[in-house]
Amino acid sequence: MTITTGAPPTRNTPVALARGFLTGGVIGGSLAAMVVGVVVDEPALFVAGLGLPIAYGLLLLLAGLPRRAREAAVVPQTALAMIESLDVPTGEVTDRAVRFDLTVVPDEGPAFRVEFTQDIHVADLPDYRPRGVLVVRYPPDRPAAVRIVKRPTPEWEERAAGALLDSAPASTKVSEPSDSCAVPFLGFLGLLLAAAAVVLLFRVDLFEDEPAGPPSSSASPSASASASSSWSTKVVTAGSGTVVLGPGQSFLDEGELGRAVNSLTRNGEAGPVTTLQVTDSLLALTFSSTDSKAREFDPLSLPYERFPALVDEARTTLGVHAPQAWSITVLRTNGPVTITVTVAGPGGAAVLEADGQGRVLRRTSAH
Repeated sequence: MTITTGAPPTRNTPVALARGFLTGGVIGGSLAAMVVGVVVDEPALFVAGLGLPIAYGLLLLLAGLPRRAREAAVVPQTALAMIESLDVPTGEVTDRAVRFDLTVVPDEGPAFRVEFTQDIHVADLPDYRPRGVLVVRYPPDRPAAVRIVKRPTPEWEERAAGALLDSAPASTKVSEPSDSCAVPFLGFLGLLLAAAAVVLLFRVDLFEDEPAGPPSSSASPSASASASSSWSTKVVTAGSGTVVLGPGQSFLDEGELGRAVNSLTRNGEAGPVTTLQVTDSLLALTFSSTDSKAREFDPLSLPYERFPALVDEARTTLGVHAPQAWSITVLRTNGPVTITVTVAGPGGAAVLEADGQGRVLRRTSAH
């Protein structure tokens, strides 16, 4: 038996590279398809994204059958081994993943060192101690795939009981071939390309203008179209609603936030909410459920015309140098509604709190 020592070899074959790229592509394409399927309301796309990794897994399983059959046909080699060291993790589980460092001494061929992990029942741990001799089995062509024989035959058990083994030098340590850095790189590349391909295929549905809901009796058709033309995406589910603005738009623009809230709540028909969160281009509402009645509030009652002034005050008076981002969170905990404005910059973050009418309650300056 020939044993290669030193640095572990790498699996850098074209098959391994192709499998890494395909695996990354399947992951990226599947996740992108499920997300896009939800956003554009395409159940078939969501199901396709869900089924893609299942089909790919079955394909890999079928493709690996010949290899597993060849490995199963190889008669494993049995040998004695001495425990150099072992690392037993702590925990409540009965089977511990013990890390072993063994010197394996085959009947034919030189001794070698190997490290591996095997589950050992907690009741059997006293049987494994440094310098103890045990019986192992491994494929002749893959000595790193060694496993401890927990119930050896009487012959091998007798041999292990009377054996005295010497330690093999660390230079003889063997290990399984590892993937080269090219494999994870190609996997990541495949993930990005597949996700980008799905988004590009459905870019029209993803980024088309969303209607702002039925216009009120006082609004003209042209005003309704103008309000919706700045939205990139609007998603409404049973539990939440989200609006993402297009480039160059901000929820601090006059009337923009109120129109978006009206659209998500269908002018109040959707009922109360439990949270409202808004940044410069993202609005998210969480609709009330049966177990959240105590902290719900009416989003149409908020003073949206005061929000730009609150953000400006937090930016300019609370000591945040060169503010880069802001966010507003509206909640009702055990009392009245609270509007919290957070502003962040290189020098830290500051918080301004206001009541449900937009009157400032307290200020926390940046440190």
